[in-house]
Amino acid sequence: MNLFKYFRDTIVTVVEHLAEAGRLPEGLDTSKVTAEPPREDSHGDVATNVAMVLAKPAGMKPRDIAEMIADKLREHIAITEVEVAGPGFINLRLADGFWLARLAEVLNAGLAWGDAEPTGLRVNVEYVSANPTGPMHIGHARGAVVGDALAALLEKAGNEVVREYYINDAGSQVDVLARSAHFRYREALGETVEIPEGLYPGDYLKPLGEALASQYGNRYQAAPEVEWLASFRDAAVAAMMVMIREDLAALGVRHAVFTSERALVAGGKVDAALKFLEGRDLVYEGVLEPPKGKLPDDWEPRPQTLFRATQFGDDVDRPLKKSDGSWTYFASDIAYHLDKYRRGFPMMIDIWGADHGGYVKRMQAAVKAVTEGQGALDVKLCQMVNLLKGGQPFKMSKRAGTFVTLRDLVEAVNKDVVRFIMLTRKNDAHLDFDLDRVLEQSRDNPVFYVQYAHARCHSIMRHAIDMWPHLDMSGTALAGGPLHRLTDPAELGLIKALAGWPRLVESAAEAHEPHRVAFYLYDLAAAFHGLWNKGKDEARLRFLLEDDPELSQARLALVRAMATVVASGLAIFGVEPVEEMR
Repeated sequence: MNLFKYFRDTIVTVVEHLAEAGRLPEGLDTSKVTAEPPREDSHGDVATNVAMVLAKPAGMKPRDIAEMIADKLREHIAITEVEVAGPGFINLRLADGFWLARLAEVLNAGLAWGDAEPTGLRVNVEYVSANPTGPMHIGHARGAVVGDALAALLEKAGNEVVREYYINDAGSQVDVLARSAHFRYREALGETVEIPEGLYPGDYLKPLGEALASQYGNRYQAAPEVEWLASFRDAAVAAMMVMIREDLAALGVRHAVFTSERALVAGGKVDAALKFLEGRDLVYEGVLEPPKGKLPDDWEPRPQTLFRATQFGDDVDRPLKKSDGSWTYFASDIAYHLDKYRRGFPMMIDIWGADHGGYVKRMQAAVKAVTEGQGALDVKLCQMVNLLKGGQPFKMSKRAGTFVTLRDLVEAVNKDVVRFIMLTRKNDAHLDFDLDRVLEQSRDNPVFYVQYAHARCHSIMRHAIDMWPHLDMSGTALAGGPLHRLTDPAELGLIKALAGWPRLVESAAEAHEPHRVAFYLYDLAAAFHGLWNKGKDEARLRFLLEDDPELSQARLALVRAMATVVASGLAIFGVEPVEEMR
C-alpha cells in the first residue's frame, strides 16, 4: 500500500462529495493534488496542497476550501489530527494503529512489499551498448549498473521491462578492430609487430590472433586487406562480444536482447525508416548553415540529405547521409529506435556516456517523428568515474592497453560493492570510487552501513531463536503478534520509514532515478542503527528482553520488517544482502 496515494485518493473523494453537496464547483481538476510527507516531521505525517490547487478554479480562498476539507478529514478513523497551515496547506497526523497495520502489511507481503500493480506499460531499457572493440572499462560499469538497476526498479513498479544491448558493429571502428586483429594474427605466426597508432594495442587481442592463426595458417599473412578484412571483422566482433558478455556477467549484468547494427542495415530497416520519414515530408536536400562555435564532425558545406529535426524540438536539421553516400550513425539510430517502437515499446530509455550529451535532442526529435508522437525516449547520461586510492588518483593494471577494465575493478572489491557504489550518486554527477573507502567498515561507507543493518537484523533473530527456540519467526506469524507494544517514538519512526518504501519505489521509477533507492536505504539503516544504540543506553529499549517475551516478539516483528525492506532494496540493485559480516 502506497499510503500517500491512499490519502490522496481519500482527499479527492472528499472534494467530489463536497462538489455533489454543492459546496464546491462540479468538475474541478484534481490531477495536481498531492499527498506527501511534510518537509518537517513536526508538521505531521501527510501534507496536501489540495486547497491551494483548487482555489483559483473554484473562485474561493484557499483557506476556506482547506477548512471545509479538513472538517471532513477529521471523520477518518486513521487521522487523529488535522491542521490547516499558512495560506491553506493541510497537515494530517495519523493514529499509531494505522502505522502498526502498515508494519503487519510489510511482514505479510515479504519481499513483495513495494511491488506495484501491473501498469501494462512495456519499457525498453538499452544500456552499455559499447563498441565491440575490447573489454569493458569502469565508465561502462557505471552505465551498466544504472541501466540494470533502473530496469529492476521499473519492474518492481509494475512495468514489463526488456533489457537490451545495441551492438555498434557497422561503423569504421570495427574495421580498425579487424586491422588490429590482423597484427596479432601475424604476431601469432611468429612476426615481430609494432601496433601502429590509431589501432587497438591491448593484449586482449592476442588470443584472437592465435585463434585466427590456428584457423587460417599463413593464408592471410601477406594478403591484401580486401581479402581478409570482412572475415577478420566478423571473427573479431564475435570474440569481443564473448568478452563483453563475460565482463558484464562478472558484474551481474545480463541482457535479454542483443541487436546488431550491421544486421539492422543489412535487413533494410534504415532504408525503410527513411522512406517512412520521406512519406511525411520530413527529409529534404539542403545545405546547413555553419553552426556557431566548434564545428561538429557531421557538418559539411554541401548539399545533403537532411532530417527536419527542428520541427521536433532540435536546434538544427540533421544529416542522414555521409559524403560517400553511406548512412550516418544518426540514420541507423533512427531505424533502431523505430524498430524498438514497432516491437511494442512506447517507452524507451537509453543509458549513454556523458560525452554523448549533444546527441540527445536530435534523437528525441527523431523518436517523436518516427513514432508520430506516440513514443517517448528518455536518455540518462552517466558522468565519469574517478578511480581513487586513499583519496588520490589511482591506475590499476592496464591489460586493455589504455584504460582500467571493469574486470579489474570487480576483482579488486567484488561486484556487490561496485554495483552499490555506482548508485550512490545521481547518474549525471561525477563519481569518486575510492578503493580504500569502499572497503572501510564505517558509516562513511554506505555499502557497509546498509549491509551491516541487514546483518544486524539477522543476528538479533538468531539470538531470539537461542532464547525462545519454539518462537515462530515467520513474517506472517510476527504480523499477528502483539504489535501494540511498540510505542517508543523511535520504533514508530522506523515503522513510518518502512511504510514509505512503496512511495519511494513509485517516485524513483517515475523519475527514472535508481540512486534514490541508495539514499533511502542509507537513511533507513541510520534509523535502525540509531534504535539499536538507544537500546545500549536504555536497557528497556533493547530488542530482546528475556523477562518480556511479548515486547520482544513485537520488536522482532520490526526487525524482520527492517531486514525485508533492506533486502528488497538491495534486490533492485542486484546486491546480495548478507546475514553475517566478515
